[in-house]
Amino acid sequence: MKIAIKNIAGKDQGELEVKFPLVEGGKGTQAVHDTVTAYRAAQRSGTASTKKVGEVAGTNKKPWRQKGTGRARAGSFQSPLWVGGGVVFGPQPRDFAKQVSKKTKQLSLRKALSERLKAGDVVVVDDLKLNSPKTKEFAGLMSTLELTGTTLVVSTGNDKNLSLASRNIPTVALTTSDSLNTYDVLRPDKLLFTRSAFEKVSDRLTKE
Repeated sequence: MKIAIKNIAGKDQGELEVKFPLVEGGKGTQAVHDTVTAYRAAQRSGTASTKKVGEVAGTNKKPWRQKGTGRARAGSFQSPLWVGGGVVFGPQPRDFAKQVSKKTKQLSLRKALSERLKAGDVVVVDDLKLNSPKTKEFAGLMSTLELTGTTLVVSTGNDKNLSLASRNIPTVALTTSDSLNTYDVLRPDKLLFTRSAFEKVSDRLTKE
């Protein structure tokens, strides 16, 4: 499969061969599901915490005598039945991380990128060097490339001008070819790669 390359003016600059083998049919669907589930689970902080009966501050003294008051029996101020008492089976700090094998991650990324390529959601430009960190310049570039929805920009490294120019546009996110993952590929409407970034991702998917 070949994909067209454009310059920042939106003009064609030839074609680029997709090196990695595309995933066809239903293969890789489960891998994508497992990888995205694991990624989202890893984003959870897992810090929710409640106090058990033994952790609530209070005295061990019996609230009132067992008989003769007309009230129900009570043996502790920390009872879960009382306001301010302990919580039964409440959440405790935990790690939500799930393990996914390297091969599964590789297959899921290849599957996700294959589907986006087939759908025509991937745009490759020869370079994305900006002359200044002005948002107006970057917004004009996005308009020229006809990228109107949510867009993920993938470059080979951290570009200061690109980062500063795009940070005020809420529909644009940045990442690098080394850190690109399945969730990143699936989330936006369009994917904007620099030529070098796309080649590095292709090498990743070919070697792994």
